[in-house]
Amino acid sequence: MAKIIFITGASRGFGKIWAEAFLKRGDKVVATARNTDTLNDLVTDYGDSILPLQLDVNNRDAVFAAVEKAKQHFGAIDVLINNAGFGLFGTIEETTEEQARAQIETNVFGLLWATQAVLPVMRAQGHGHIIQVSSVLGITTLPVLGLYNASKFAVEGLSETLAAEVKGFGINVSLIEPNGFSTDWAGASATSTTPMEVYEPVRAAFQAGLTDESFGIPEATTEAVLKLVDSENPPLRLFLGKVALPWVKQVYAGKLAEWEQWADVAAKAHGK
Repeated sequence: MAKIIFITGASRGFGKIWAEAFLKRGDKVVATARNTDTLNDLVTDYGDSILPLQLDVNNRDAVFAAVEKAKQHFGAIDVLINNAGFGLFGTIEETTEEQARAQIETNVFGLLWATQAVLPVMRAQGHGHIIQVSSVLGITTLPVLGLYNASKFAVEGLSETLAAEVKGFGINVSLIEPNGFSTDWAGASATSTTPMEVYEPVRAAFQAGLTDESFGIPEATTEAVLKLVDSENPPLRLFLGKVALPWVKQVYAGKLAEWEQWADVAAKAHGK
């Protein structure tokens, strides 16, 4: 059956690739972007199957209005894909207040507003699927991406809690955890701090760890995302790419080993 899918940040990258994949197979798509001109090609190709909406996810009232408009237009919202977001490159010390607040505002609060807006619709329907585009950097971290890491860690905690809260309403929640992909995320969509010379070795080590093999092909993700949307029992977390899961397994093996080393100290802190 055709689904009605609401996607934020659909102007480029994953958002636009997935929007077109859904449209191509016959789904209806509400595609939001700050500039809807970026969606003109999809409107030309798919006509009434796509509803383009201008939206800045940082504006809570505008998000709620967009969700209401989508519901009125298509009659329902089966899937929400919270894809809007950007990367902030720079060390913690280099990050300005304005940069930090902008990163959290879009990546966390923008996602929260869309999630809150769609929940009454999905509860009334008795079904729905909220898909949060997180990152492997919401599970582990890299230097020079501290505020981005923090924003995705917040998305992880919010979404895991949400999954437990709304399961009884027939609503599923999934986190997509991509490793690096060759999108605009690290290019035109990204912002950067003003570099401090003292952190050049950290930056150099970060750059040295990035190889062509680290980055997947964005279009190759469509099959996995279509399967996720169609699943009757979708997972809470879905990794995308070859790098993410092996890396996380290695990181968590190290964490578990360290926690075990300190287990006696931890237990004694209980006090009884």
